[in-house]
Amino acid sequence: MTENTFKISLEFAEEKKPSRLIPKTCFTTEDNDETTQSFYEAEDGSVATGIWECPPCKVDIDNYPVNEMMTIISGALIMTNAKGVEEAFGPGEVVFVRKGSKLTWQITKRLRKYYMTSS
Repeated sequence: MTENTFKISLEFAEEKKPSRLIPKTCFTTEDNDETTQSFYEAEDGSVATGIWECPPCKVDIDNYPVNEMMTIISGALIMTNAKGVEEAFGPGEVVFVRKGSKLTWQITKRLRKYYMTSS
């Protein structure tokens, strides 16, 4: 994304960079190639947008660090809330996670998502 456009497009994104959000012990296959491709990040870090991609993994999160809205581009994700309620998400679906949420995040098929986070 540039200052001259509102369109979120790969042509305006930074190059893919390694991401280390998921601890290596949480990957459920030998693949641990997790990447981020940023479109925009506020100078103070309060807002960020981009594409995040991650292989299968399972992570228990006690306190989700940001408010995040995401659209699944490809892959499969199962989220389980603190009460044990599971929801499955796939391509085209939009997901919102509130900052501070307790959940289990399980990617069952390599996930690619657009994201927007705010702190």
